[in-house]
Amino acid sequence: MTAVETLGHWCAAMAWNDAPAAQRAVVPLRVLDSVGLILAGADVEATRVAVDYARSQGGAAAATLFADHGRLPAALAALVHGVAAHCRDFDDTFPDSVVHPGSPVVAAALAMGEAVGAAPEDIGTAIVAGYEVAARLGAVAGRRFHARGLHATGVVGPIAAAAAAARAARLTGMQTAWALGLAASMSGGLMAFLADGAWSKWLHVGWAAHGGVTAAELAKRNFRGPVAALDGPGNLYAALLAGEDCDLSLLTRGLGSSWLGGDAKFKIYPCAHVIQPYIDAALNLWRMHELHPEDIAEVRCHVAPWAVPIVCTPRAPKVAPDTELDAIASLPYMVAAAIADGEVTLAALDGACRQRNDLRALAQRITHVEDTSLGQGFEARLELRLTGGDVHVAAADAAMPETERLLAKFVANAEGRLGRERAREAALRLAAMAAPDSSAIAEIIIAETSVAS
Repeated sequence: MTAVETLGHWCAAMAWNDAPAAQRAVVPLRVLDSVGLILAGADVEATRVAVDYARSQGGAAAATLFADHGRLPAALAALVHGVAAHCRDFDDTFPDSVVHPGSPVVAAALAMGEAVGAAPEDIGTAIVAGYEVAARLGAVAGRRFHARGLHATGVVGPIAAAAAAARAARLTGMQTAWALGLAASMSGGLMAFLADGAWSKWLHVGWAAHGGVTAAELAKRNFRGPVAALDGPGNLYAALLAGEDCDLSLLTRGLGSSWLGGDAKFKIYPCAHVIQPYIDAALNLWRMHELHPEDIAEVRCHVAPWAVPIVCTPRAPKVAPDTELDAIASLPYMVAAAIADGEVTLAALDGACRQRNDLRALAQRITHVEDTSLGQGFEARLELRLTGGDVHVAAADAAMPETERLLAKFVANAEGRLGRERAREAALRLAAMAAPDSSAIAEIIIAETSVAS
């Protein structure tokens, strides 16, 4: 069989208890994280535009829209939720490929699951399948999609979302393969947003969720997709990475015995994932030495060469970010915010915070040096030199955060719409679900929002 057929039949045949306990245990946290991100992004202008567009399309009221409690066709609900979940750049990431799986996969699985009345175990299995497909597709490319000017999540996301939507709807193995093949033709996403902070980055993820559900809906009706889309003539990698040697065996090698989907790292701060451990290191020194910005002469960040063009250069917009996307991708600005405020929250993305003279002055003193000893993961080392001459050194990596930190993240993301106490209650109820129940999740969000308002 082709890779598409192998993946399709594997997704269709997998049962909830076939996934290792560790994979099943993290699913409620993936859902908790994604739902919180959807609520955090619900009032962002880009999401409001997406809601307006989705509502204008009409169609069956099949899936709940968390943003305003209306109901839309599953593909359109997934579109809105994908945009909302990614628009603060706060979603989980595979270190090897820099693919953000949660936003498209969870959005597609919940929307399709609610639309077809799927059992919680089927939705949980769909999320596991979507993450595994995303991990394997990303592993083949590594960071080469980004190097070619392609947004990797926009490339991988539709196919992973199709795997999740197809499994939630209990499509056959062949139908699932068709869905994956159809979704591969929806892959894309230019990195052109880097030039002006445009919203296309967020659309890539919403479109991935939308495309995955659409592909599954078509395949359910026996609309045939190309089963050679990943390893045959004219396949995804041959088209987008032409001339490069890709190990396509990674798509299926050890499938069902070697699990890669659990490698996606959660974010604790709203910025590029490679910046996260530098914030942890800076905050650790801040707490240990009771630092104040005026005490700091320089913070020198050791950065892996691959990460420099993402979060360090060009220098000017990193020191003084004009847009949210500039701030999200700025190592100097985010480390400055951590040192100045003792925390980094969504407030750091606001225009008022980005314009602060104290943060810009401190960001000027935060520099980087390329360090080839740092690998392909999310690792950080920084040296903090004080005006008195003392030097403090710290290191960190993007380790799995404690559940309590993910609960706190949800509360911070959701309290604007639910209120703090109701957000805390919703977080505990979501995290306690052994497997995700789409209808119950929608009821929790609607009930909590109604009480809060």
